[in-house]
Amino acid sequence: MAFYYKLYIIHYRLAVAVALALLFAGAARAQPAKLDMAWPTPNTAFMQGRGIEAYIQPTASGVTTSGLYGGTRNGGRRFHEGIDLMPTLRDTRDEPLDAIFAVLPGVVRHINLVPGNSNYGRYIVIEHPGVSPAVYSLYAHLSAAQPGLRAGDTVARGQRIATMGRSSDVIAIPKSRAHLHFELGVRLTDNFQPWYDAQNFSGKNKHGVWNGMNLMGFDPLDFFSKWRTGAAPDFRAYFARMKPAVRVRYVTRTVPDFTRRYPALLTKPVPPGGVGGWEIQFNETGIPFAWTPLGATEIVGIAGEARIVWKDDAILKAWRCKSLVLNQRGAPVPGRDLRTVLGLIFGQ
Repeated sequence: MAFYYKLYIIHYRLAVAVALALLFAGAARAQPAKLDMAWPTPNTAFMQGRGIEAYIQPTASGVTTSGLYGGTRNGGRRFHEGIDLMPTLRDTRDEPLDAIFAVLPGVVRHINLVPGNSNYGRYIVIEHPGVSPAVYSLYAHLSAAQPGLRAGDTVARGQRIATMGRSSDVIAIPKSRAHLHFELGVRLTDNFQPWYDAQNFSGKNKHGVWNGMNLMGFDPLDFFSKWRTGAAPDFRAYFARMKPAVRVRYVTRTVPDFTRRYPALLTKPVPPGGVGGWEIQFNETGIPFAWTPLGATEIVGIAGEARIVWKDDAILKAWRCKSLVLNQRGAPVPGRDLRTVLGLIFGQ
C-alpha cells in the first residue's frame, strides 16, 4: 500500500508540474513579441538611455523640449507632430552627413524630392504592413533620398533610405539647426483628394494620400521609450494604453476605410448587417484610437451626425494646441481639429 501511495504522489506532482509548465507556456505565448525596431539615425544616445539634449534638436529658441512632439512651441499653442533629431556628423561645409534608416521593414509609399512642394521639404513615407496597426513612418527635411530608392520598394529594418538635411518649402533650415523630422502615425482616409478639393485650397495636392494633412502622428519618443522598457512591446499594445480625451457618437451607416485598414482599433467586429453609427474615442491630439460599431437602437435620440458624449476637461485644457471641443450654448461640440478629422474619415 505504501508503494502505491508513493507512486500516486509522484504521478500527482508530475501532473501538477506539467500543468503549470503548460500554463506558463500559454501565458508566454499570449504575450506580444517585442518588435525589432531601429533608431532612425546613427545617434546612439537614446538607446543608451541618455537625456534628450543628446539627440533632440531644438528650434531657434534653444529650448531642447521645442524639438519634441506636442504643444512644444509658441507657449504651448503650436502643435509639432514629430520629433527633431540632431546630426552627429558634418562635412567641411557644416552640412549634416548622417544616414537615415527605416525603423521597421516596410514599403516605400511616397518620396517627395522637390523641397518647395511641402513644408516637410524632401521627405519619405514608409508604410509598415507587417505590424498591427499598420502604421507609417515619415522622414523629413532630407538632403537626399538614397539613390535608386523608389515608391513601391520594400525596405528592411535599419536599411539606409536617405541622408539628413535641412530642406523646407520656403527657405532652407539654417545649418546650425539641420535635423531629421521623424513621425510615426496613421493615415486618415484613402479618399483624401475629394476632401482636399472641397476645401478650395489654392495649391495643388502633390502628395496623394500621403499629404501631411491626411497623416496623424503620435509621439514617437513616447512609443520608443515604452517599447524600450517593454511597457508597449508593439503598436497594438501602445494604442491600447492611449487615454481618451473625447468620446464621440457619430450617426452614419458608413464603414470608413480607416477601420478596414486598422482593424486592430475595433473594440468588436462590425456586424454582418452593417452599422447604425460609431462610438469613437479620440486621444489628446485627436487620433481616433478606439472604434465601437453601434446598432440602430444605440443611436436613438442622437441628433445630427456627431455628438460628444464624454470629455476629459483636464486633458483638453493641458493640450491647448489642439481644438477638439468647443462650448456652444452650454453644450460641447466638436472643435476645429476634431471636425477636420471627422470630415476626412467620413468624407464630409
